Amino acid sequence: MNPPPQNITAPKYAWQTPQIFLLLVSIVVPIAFASWQALLNNFVIEKAGFTGADIGLLQSVREIPGFLAFTVVFVLLFIREQKFMIVALAMLSIGVSITGFFPSVLGLLMTTLLMSTGFHYFETLKQSLSLQWLSKEEAPEFLGKLIAVGALASLITYGVLWGMLEILKWDYWHVYLVMGSAALIVTVFMALAFPQFESTTIQNKNLVLRKRYWLYYALTFMSGARRQIFTVFAGFLMVEKFHYTAADITLLFLINFAFNFMFAKKIGRFIGVIGERKAMIFEYCGLILVFVGYALVHNEHLAAGLYVIDHLFFALALAIKTYFQKIADPKDMASTAGVSFTINHIAAVIIPVTFGMLWLHSPAAVFYIGALMAAVSLLLAFNVPSKPSMDNEVCWFHWGKN
Repeated sequence: MNPPPQNITAPKYAWQTPQIFLLLVSIVVPIAFASWQALLNNFVIEKAGFTGADIGLLQSVREIPGFLAFTVVFVLLFIREQKFMIVALAMLSIGVSITGFFPSVLGLLMTTLLMSTGFHYFETLKQSLSLQWLSKEEAPEFLGKLIAVGALASLITYGVLWGMLEILKWDYWHVYLVMGSAALIVTVFMALAFPQFESTTIQNKNLVLRKRYWLYYALTFMSGARRQIFTVFAGFLMVEKFHYTAADITLLFLINFAFNFMFAKKIGRFIGVIGERKAMIFEYCGLILVFVGYALVHNEHLAAGLYVIDHLFFALALAIKTYFQKIADPKDMASTAGVSFTINHIAAVIIPVTFGMLWLHSPAAVFYIGALMAAVSLLLAFNVPSKPSMDNEVCWFHWGKN
């Protein structure tokens, strides 16, 4: 078992632990990013007159900071990971706070870039710190717990959003300002309340690309490409084709995160029991069916059901992270987190804008391509060993018991 992280400054209270810190950051992000995401499609259509091509451009710009996530290793030469995470959360919160004041293509591109830079640096750092601070034995279940806590925070956030929109009848700028400010307040509390934690393993401060991690890189690339279909176009389908209101979308997110809250920790435990290989195979088989369903669906209730199932599969994606934790050198966690986020976002920068153009001609084609991406991921998953380790990273299409 990995030794626990050491504190540079001794905590005054029992709750000042790395685990509680990770749980709190799992609350901050849903408050800010979930609010931004839930309102986005209605906001851009109703206030900024976006088309499918416009939303594709916006989402491509949103993914540029993810593509540049490898630069995190250079920033870490000047600032510790934990402090950098706080800065990233502040950028995310401020970006969300001011979104409602700029209902135009240019304004949304600028606020989205600020918000997204904070979000993607945060996600890179969260992956790195989680894999450093958690032992290999506890990681699958605790990462599932983080998803469950984030789901609960999102559940409460969407309930608040629904109340603001349906009961208080607030305009979008009010909602963005309140939710972004709330996230910023929690971020400031974390900056003041927690000591600096340190991993016992000194991290490489240069870019690391290792041949033996090739399968992890490939799975990460396909995950990023596939995720864009859901993130960008599934929600847009609900608004454009089925005319869901902002309150409807918020209610749909409430259902999504209710399921995540109930099942995410169990899914993490489930992955720990059956292994990453079987979990990935199950996930990708399910996603093929979901994407084909999106292409064919003409009923708004069936579409909502596909959306909920699709979102639930996200919890299984942590199998890629725990697979990497088992095969990687502990010193590579920080640098590889940045590299993997860049790999994850190579397709993410291209797909939204190009598929946005395709959407104008055939929305179904977008989802059929998503099903093809899931099929490629399934083929890659068969290369994951049943028991991955530093000397057993790939089983090379031996689909047996390796």
